[in-house]
Amino acid sequence: MIFCFAVGLLGFRSEAQVLHPSPGLGKKTVLLDYYFNNEWRKDITGVSIRYHYTWEDTANSGFSLLGQLFRQCGAVTDSLPVAPTKVNLQRASVYIIVDPDDDREVPDPHYLLPAEIGIIEDWVKAGGVLLLMGNDSANTEFEHFNLLAERFGIHFNYDDYHKVIGNRYSIGAFVLPEDDSIFRTAHKIFIKDMSTLRLSPPARAHYTDDGHVIMAVSRVGKGMVFAVGDPWFYNEYTDGRKLPPEFENYNAARDLVQWLLRQAH
Repeated sequence: MIFCFAVGLLGFRSEAQVLHPSPGLGKKTVLLDYYFNNEWRKDITGVSIRYHYTWEDTANSGFSLLGQLFRQCGAVTDSLPVAPTKVNLQRASVYIIVDPDDDREVPDPHYLLPAEIGIIEDWVKAGGVLLLMGNDSANTEFEHFNLLAERFGIHFNYDDYHKVIGNRYSIGAFVLPEDDSIFRTAHKIFIKDMSTLRLSPPARAHYTDDGHVIMAVSRVGKGMVFAVGDPWFYNEYTDGRKLPPEFENYNAARDLVQWLLRQAH
């Protein structure tokens, strides 16, 4: 097995962990969608900046820590601010689509269209690893997102499971089995306000809670898809600052990163 850097004190990461990636998983490119999720806001100087589930966003809303985990495992992180094509997906070993926009979030959302869905499906069948991360019913565009997910037997339900009020973190608790094949070092995790999943072949449930499918895996052709109904690993609930210490979201993020890279060609 190949391990990335272990979690630091109270979940905080050292500079050394950021600058020196672990060898062994190769220079696989992890491509994060910036087209279907394309949110902007003005910073303190009035300049418009991209934010919300991006590698560059170091605030609670960002994926900067998740990006560090991929790089610590030897991967290259990049982004795709335009629609996916056969050409621009060729460089990706892992492609991540998270929380696609609708017109509640941006004035001119980019919806997943049939041509783009076909390109992504062909890329997965050829060996690509696709990570689909939804959100709850108030924050994600589901109609077009499901047209893509359903190509792999996955449907994001229009619901809001484990809705957490304030700091009642226990509502968002899930306990993973000791022998989980993906999450080998994480056992108690936190996911809140999420969409559950409905599956059909070839998708299979990876983790269920009280009859609700929380995570799913679908193997199609030479590639595979992992789906979860929440952005989950954004900084707010991964950096160890907010959640009680018994939650192991950072370990879970590292486990999933390693597993995704092992699946990728």
